[in-house]
Amino acid sequence: MTPTCDLHDEFGDLLEILPFGLQSYGGRPEFFGAVETVKCFEDNSRIKELSQQAGKGRVLVVDASGTVRNAVMGDMIAGGFEQNGWAGVIIWGAVRDVAQLRALDLGILALGHIPRPGKRRDDGQTGVPIRLGEARVAPGDFLVSDADGTVIFPKDGPRPGWVQER
Repeated sequence: MTPTCDLHDEFGDLLEILPFGLQSYGGRPEFFGAVETVKCFEDNSRIKELSQQAGKGRVLVVDASGTVRNAVMGDMIAGGFEQNGWAGVIIWGAVRDVAQLRALDLGILALGHIPRPGKRRDDGQTGVPIRLGEARVAPGDFLVSDADGTVIFPKDGPRPGWVQER
């Protein structure tokens, strides 16, 4: 995997860059893959559904509206992502079960953590374009994340030579 700084040097303004402030919670500090999206607010119904599907190396990017009042993912849902072959989950919101998340072979980024779980109201949308800060993210984009940050290649744009479609 090419470091994100080098990818930015090569592709610059063609990339979307996720905003500062995301913290790493998973056991996999570097990860990459095709993007799937969820938009929700304190409801993890769609996230749980996706955790039970084959990930095929994808990365789930969740717009949880930046709220850290309720965690939308904990160890049980994250364990589903790991078991089903997802590369990572990025949450613009909160997680819980921090110690257990670190033991998973899964990239996990979130704004913060809190013990209070999310609610299930069967709400939220999957497969929709979302926006995290100034970054636009859509299903089918390609994401690369490491200690320096997270960059996104738009679905129809150029990609690094080492990327193979999954």
